[in-house]
Amino acid sequence: MTTEGENGELPLGQQDPAARPPEPGAGPAEGSSVTEGGGPARAEGGAMTEGGGPADARGGAEGAAIGDEQELHEAAQTELQQLKEAARFATPERAVQVLEALFFAAEKPLDLPLLQETTQFGAELLQGALAELQKQYAPGARGVTLVDLGGRWQLRTHPEVGAYVRRMLQVKPLRLTRAALETLAIVAYRQPITRPEMEDLRGVDCGAITKALLERKLIRILGKKDEPGRPLLYGTSREFLELFNLRDLTQLPTLREFQELSEESRKIVEEEAPAPSVAGISDLAHDPAVQERIARAGMESERALAQLESAMDQADASARTAATALTPSAPEGNPPAPAAPAPQGDPEKGS
Repeated sequence: MTTEGENGELPLGQQDPAARPPEPGAGPAEGSSVTEGGGPARAEGGAMTEGGGPADARGGAEGAAIGDEQELHEAAQTELQQLKEAARFATPERAVQVLEALFFAAEKPLDLPLLQETTQFGAELLQGALAELQKQYAPGARGVTLVDLGGRWQLRTHPEVGAYVRRMLQVKPLRLTRAALETLAIVAYRQPITRPEMEDLRGVDCGAITKALLERKLIRILGKKDEPGRPLLYGTSREFLELFNLRDLTQLPTLREFQELSEESRKIVEEEAPAPSVAGISDLAHDPAVQERIARAGMESERALAQLESAMDQADASARTAATALTPSAPEGNPPAPAAPAPQGDPEKGS
């Protein structure tokens, strides 16, 4: 039988030895651990720092991330060395296969420096492979063509089979309004150009059209013009060249070239060119409805001209009548004054 003390605790003789408080000067209990500062250690399995405090959990994560980055870097260096070694023994056929795979997988046009860095092939080997691919993917030979966009190349769907691809992917072709085409043509031929200059040429506000072309990345801001107000200067972008399959702006047709085309050449161009989304002038000229409207407008113009001539004749007659009515008449009984004699020449000069 045990009895409790005054404060409710058991006497020391009856307490559990493991539960007794340590005596002054006594060492740590058996099986326990302490830190270097003398304090009790954390529970088993807890991370400790050198000063006895808890370790930062982020240190382990950062160390693991650094280790992963080093492994990836080492793997990339190893792969690069392998590609360099393989490039030493690459054949033209191998280069053609590699470039064909790269163009097939790429979403953007690829240029020669990027191809060199990716493949580690020499410039001469790449140029030969590009020439061979351009022969294989010439327009009309296959369903896709290798398009040269001014030193950048890309595999594109042939225009004749583009409708099947659009139907399968359920996408709509890029269409531009007539106002957008006019503004884009002005920027392409007159760049760098400011918005007030565009509006002066078109005669209407171009703010919304310019914003839409900027959002579609068909034009870009080149800078500011050195004049009062510092208006923005606009020019065409790379996406503009890619959209119209142009290597550079020198491939844009000039007005002189268009005027020098004969009737036969125009027919050939219209037959070979794909059908435009917006009807051109030639299509409007052969449209029966347009011809009928033109003839009706001509008849109305002739009728209006005849009415104008009739009104002018009536106005002249009214003016003559008014002039006759306003001219004072000679009084009765007084003969009209004789007309002044005509001047005669000098007789000496006549002899």
